[in-house]
Amino acid sequence: MYEDLRELFFKHVCQTSKEPIGLVVERSKGSFVYTSDGKAYLDFMSGIAVNNIGHTNEEVVAAIVEQANKFLHVMVYGEFVLEPQVKLAKRLSELLPEPLNVVYFTNSGTEANEGALKVAKKFTGRKKLVAFEGSFHGDTHGSLSVTGRNVYRKPFEPLLPNVVFLPFDDVNRLDEIDEETAAVITEPIQGEGGIRIPSEKFMHRLRERCSEVGALLIFDEVQTGFGRTGKMFAMEHWGVVPDIVTLAKALGGGMPLGAFVGRREIMETLSEEPPLCHVTTFGGHPVCCAAALASINVIVKMRLWERAREVGSYIVDRLRSIKENSKCISDVRGLGLMIGIEFTSGQIARMVVSEALKRCLILGWTLHSDKVVRITPPLTISQDEVEMGLRIIEEAIRECEEMALSPT
Repeated sequence: MYEDLRELFFKHVCQTSKEPIGLVVERSKGSFVYTSDGKAYLDFMSGIAVNNIGHTNEEVVAAIVEQANKFLHVMVYGEFVLEPQVKLAKRLSELLPEPLNVVYFTNSGTEANEGALKVAKKFTGRKKLVAFEGSFHGDTHGSLSVTGRNVYRKPFEPLLPNVVFLPFDDVNRLDEIDEETAAVITEPIQGEGGIRIPSEKFMHRLRERCSEVGALLIFDEVQTGFGRTGKMFAMEHWGVVPDIVTLAKALGGGMPLGAFVGRREIMETLSEEPPLCHVTTFGGHPVCCAAALASINVIVKMRLWERAREVGSYIVDRLRSIKENSKCISDVRGLGLMIGIEFTSGQIARMVVSEALKRCLILGWTLHSDKVVRITPPLTISQDEVEMGLRIIEEAIRECEEMALSPT
């Protein structure tokens, strides 16, 4: 069965790289992914910051089963009253700062960003969009248009016009946001850009500049939300409130779900001139909303943002100790359990990821900075699992340094 599945995978499932990881997954639980060949892999990626409460959480599974036994798909885009949707929207508005209290549900993060860009243009009547170099907002056309790396945009051009990219965390360039700008979109912490954390000065000036010129500020919290950075939402680190926030990944507790959330007068524009000007067939599916509500309840009950802050600080300290004895690590940085190890080359980063996988630890590098290995384990990870992961990382780094530095 194991080899049959692999063969069918390579024959019928579209791969997005020439060398897929190819693990044949049998089940997952907590911090581990179990494969059909009897191995248990410690997951330090959490499905790319999705499984904040761990894999296959029992409370989420119970909520899925309960809702699935009531009804599945009916109509989801703000026409029928669906209890899981309503309760989830209310909960999100309670957790987010005012005036972010009207929610539009989507299937994914890139769709949330598409919706946010559309509503910003419609509300302001403007066409120009501002984004940042190194950013990642998704792979659909609109989201890709504001993603800040040419190598991924170029094969699909022409994309949206009137998009300006500014250097991230550069206060001196923010005056280029002007009265023609509909929206500025940014991640509070750049994830795929290499776990880049902006200064407080930059974040506050960005908010001020958008307010000065009437541009909407969109925070893409798809990766940073739901406790990942040591706060429920990363915006809390700077005390800056955007006009729209986009959410996904950990929102669904392992189920596909996204959302964009804004103040009422912005979001109301989607119901007029014309009505139904932004609809979705499956966004906000009742089963996904039930799962999301259960997941959020777990995060709040366990105060997992505090766990992320505590464990993340410990991991960063340990990695910086490893760095002191390494010739191949140039930096270690992060907030909460969103951590990056920057190596001196992309080759070393790839080697470390490969060596870690051989030792049953799942790591990955960031999409727009191939020198940075990302660490985003479940927020529920135990101390023993942390120690196991750090030991493997240290072994993998030592092995790769020996290979890279040894004479050929």
